[in-house]
Amino acid sequence: MSALPDLAATETNAAEYTVSELSGALKRTVESAFDHVRVRGEISGYRGPHSSGHAYFALKDDRSRLEAVVWRTAMAKLPFKPEEGLEVIATGKLTTYPGSSKYQIVIEHLEPAGAGALMALLDERRRKLEAEGLFAPERKRPLPFLPRVVGVVTSPTGAVIRDIRHRITDRFPLHLLVWPVRVQGETCGAEVAAAIEGFNALEAGGAIPRPDLLIVARGGGSLEDLWGFNDEAVVRAAAGSAIPLISAIGHETDWTLIDHAADRRAPTPTGAAEIAVPVRADLDAGIAGLNARLSTGISRRLADGGRSVAGLSRALPSIDMLLAMPRRRLDDASSHLGRSLQVTVGEKRRTFGESGARLSPARLDGLVKEKRGDLRHVETRGRHSLDNFLARRRQRFERVVSELRPHAIATRSQEGRTKLEALGARLERAFGYTQQRRTDALGAVSRVAASLDPRQVLQRGYAIIRDPNNADTPITSAAKLKSGTIFEVELADGRRRAIATRASKTEPKATKTKTAAPEKPPKEGQGTLF
Repeated sequence: MSALPDLAATETNAAEYTVSELSGALKRTVESAFDHVRVRGEISGYRGPHSSGHAYFALKDDRSRLEAVVWRTAMAKLPFKPEEGLEVIATGKLTTYPGSSKYQIVIEHLEPAGAGALMALLDERRRKLEAEGLFAPERKRPLPFLPRVVGVVTSPTGAVIRDIRHRITDRFPLHLLVWPVRVQGETCGAEVAAAIEGFNALEAGGAIPRPDLLIVARGGGSLEDLWGFNDEAVVRAAAGSAIPLISAIGHETDWTLIDHAADRRAPTPTGAAEIAVPVRADLDAGIAGLNARLSTGISRRLADGGRSVAGLSRALPSIDMLLAMPRRRLDDASSHLGRSLQVTVGEKRRTFGESGARLSPARLDGLVKEKRGDLRHVETRGRHSLDNFLARRRQRFERVVSELRPHAIATRSQEGRTKLEALGARLERAFGYTQQRRTDALGAVSRVAASLDPRQVLQRGYAIIRDPNNADTPITSAAKLKSGTIFEVELADGRRRAIATRASKTEPKATKTKTAAPEKPPKEGQGTLF
């Protein structure tokens, strides 16, 4: 059997560490040795900020990989947003993560690895958006000539908004709406896109007026400073804006992607204000010039018209000349009127004489004889026609009688009896239906009449007061029943006479009745009230 190893021989003077102690020592060593480093690498595994606001990704090159983290406070200060595959230079410090025995860099500042990388990314994004048609010239709309409200998307504390406001005030004062945004940093793109969409979401005629024109403006800066206006969300918001938009980013030499998507690019924010509104003084001067030209033209037109009217009036004939021929014709007609009247009277007398000669007694006797001969001729023709008609009817009757043999009569009688029975059954059904319908209608009418019968109301305790001298007239007003007035009260089972006394104290206009002695014995079926 082999002997057990000698435990004493394995003892050493090396210090013992716990895992936590060793991890803490490594953490302090790494952080003290690499408290400020600049690392160049390509961003890998970037998925955007976490729900907590922190961002986790890695920096890599062709041989190694380094985990990286950007805390939320540092994320808001980055000049541009990290993107997958972008080569950057990260500034920060190294630290370890004891929970998984890893080390990582905590990034405090991030910049692209040279302008070439950013320009390559910018060119790639520009080609992508241009292929979608967002920069097409036919999509751009004309700017309104004189907007009433101008919306400005910029920083509220910079010099840009002051320049725009002063320039618009000098040229043409109008209503300005400012949507405050950050014009640099991580949230710049999202805020500018939200501002453009927010202005478009305003309703016309609402509490906040809807702008007729938008200006997106920022002062000059480096490519990194202007990077937020190259954001894809900003470009899409500018291209999809229903309100015409002017882009005024940076100086004249600075170009961003929003400049391509906007309806108009201004070289500077001041230039955007000049493009947005015209000069009011120039408009006033132009209107004054047009007004002067209009007045001069009207005066010249009126003078030319006056001269034309004067020339035409000289060419027109005078009133005497116009009336000369009508006067001559009137005189000729008046001179021939007496002679024409005498000729007409003579012709009428001659016509009446000829008509009277034709109306002599002998001629009238001849006409009467002629008409009597015509009447006898017509009478003869009518009698002959009547004899022929009676002969034809007699022949037809004889044929019908000959056809009415006993067998034919029996057959036709049976058919007639069958039709008569059918008609009788239909008549009986129709009579029963009509009788039932009229009975129902009579019952409904009787019910309505019963409901309107005043005697039914009397059965419920009501009474009718009538004038004894005019029993058909009811008394409906207490004012008609003066003290001592005799009246009749009709109840459900008969009538009684009563007399009115003075009104009660609580009801001044009401009447109080008491029994009055009848002046003469009441008729049968009547008595006194009470």
